[in-house]
Amino acid sequence: MSGMIERLPGWPALPDLFGWVETGFPGGHTVPGTHPIRIEEHLGDSTYVLRAELPGVDPAKDVEISVTEGVLVLRAQRTSQTAAEHRTEFRYGTFLRSVRLPAGAKGEEATAEYKDGVLTITVPVPEEKTDTRTIPVRHV
Repeated sequence: MSGMIERLPGWPALPDLFGWVETGFPGGHTVPGTHPIRIEEHLGDSTYVLRAELPGVDPAKDVEISVTEGVLVLRAQRTSQTAAEHRTEFRYGTFLRSVRLPAGAKGEEATAEYKDGVLTITVPVPEEKTDTRTIPVRHV
């Protein structure tokens, strides 16, 4: 063997066999026909930043970002075709990820940029000013 792992006939590929690690336990809440998107999140002083690896997509055509009631939904679709002399390979899929934004996040002011296969979404999160007031308890 040359360092490659051979798959036994009739057995799923390792990512398929252990795919529940990314999506939750078998039978968990996933949207049929979609694949999860791996993300990295960071909450700074005044911004929430989400980074998603999406190589091989055209962000203008293949990426949709929406925010509804404090939930950011990222949907991407990838298609590619490789043609060789005696064969053609197709790779495609829809990827989906929903993330609850931090309290007070201004989803309507979110921005997104795509560079080197990484999508970065930035959402402003203003510092909440909470007025703390002591409430006296009356003894009746």
